[in-house]
Amino acid sequence: MTRIVVVDNHGQFTHLEGRALRDIGVETEIVDNTTPPEEIEADGIVLSGGPDSADEPDAGGRCDEYLDMGVPVLGICLGMQVLAVERGGRVEPGEYGGYADVTVEIDDPEDPLVGSLAPETRVWASHADQVVELPPDFERTGRSDICGIESMSDTSENLFGVQWHPEVAHTEEGEAVFENFRAVCERATERGI
Repeated sequence: MTRIVVVDNHGQFTHLEGRALRDIGVETEIVDNTTPPEEIEADGIVLSGGPDSADEPDAGGRCDEYLDMGVPVLGICLGMQVLAVERGGRVEPGEYGGYADVTVEIDDPEDPLVGSLAPETRVWASHADQVVELPPDFERTGRSDICGIESMSDTSENLFGVQWHPEVAHTEEGEAVFENFRAVCERATERGI
């Protein structure tokens, strides 16, 4: 059974991420973001959202170290922002802060994480902070009228990020995001990547 560990960045929806993964038949565990990487055994890692800003000292705990574990990583909200900063992108405060329904336009129908979603997908997202510059080797895979980078991927490294929360009921096709990430993890395991 595929095992995906959720790293808790102290967000209010972290437990829902664990539940969403269990609901699709994934073995999962939630660990704090200070957990040493050598104590994590996983086929994939989800970096949860959280209240911090990605440019604050210690934001995301040891999330930067989890990016180098050789397994696929999905960053959600703060998780995506930490991923972007650690890989050379840039995050800034968004002009639109609180949680709201947002329509995301999927840019890349071939993307293994979000490509299967409807071309225009309603999601639940906060834009207190957002990625404003992609890291090198990443592609934008989704955008909206309030945020130019709603999702991103580096498929060569199996690193993915979404600004929105696929784990909440307000997000359309949220389960598909987790199923697609599971498929990425399974392919990586088969290939020994």
